[in-house]
Amino acid sequence: MKKIIALDLGTKTLGIAITDGLLIAAHGYENYTFEEGNYKKARQHVLDILDKEDVDELAIGLPLHMSGATSKRSESSLRFRDDLLSERSNLKITMIDERMTSIIANNRLLEADLSRKKRKAVIDKMSAVVILESYLQMRDKPWMNKTKSS
Repeated sequence: MKKIIALDLGTKTLGIAITDGLLIAAHGYENYTFEEGNYKKARQHVLDILDKEDVDELAIGLPLHMSGATSKRSESSLRFRDDLLSERSNLKITMIDERMTSIIANNRLLEADLSRKKRKAVIDKMSAVVILESYLQMRDKPWMNKTKSS
């Protein structure tokens, strides 16, 4: 089985998580930092990882307002998805509602008793893990996923 990658895209950082080979567990892969707004550089980094890890399936966090409405950040995530698809039309990309992922990730890091500085260094990667776990849970239940896009 091929691995799956999840992305938590910010304006300057990209949290990346990856599954194990059995698609059972999600692990933090990397916190990637890029110049603010340089999504082209972030996209190329993702494409390099896809090649290195032989991945063709992604889950990308979709930052929505608490009301469920889209925002400028969700538009950026959707453009990022579209740009990846323009480079690799064979990718399967699913957008995952990420409204609570940062809170869940931060709580996990607090439970692990990490300092504020250490939490800040890994929060995006941990958020990507939460996105990936959410995706794995709904992957075989398409009726649960209302933001699916390919």
